Amino acid sequence: MDLGFYPGVGVKVLRNAPLRDPVELEIDGYFLSIRRSEAHEVEVESHEA
Repeated sequence: MDLGFYPGVGVKVLRNAPLRDPVELEIDGYFLSIRRSEAHEVEVESHEA
């Protein structure tokens, strides 16, 4: 089982904390909170449904 960011996985931004840090994400059915500085390092491509 792969957890985390990997090619082809769907990522959805759910919410930001009051001071915009951390950011809560939904990744392939589970939830992850990461620092905004870490989120800036993630490269994504938009795929419209």
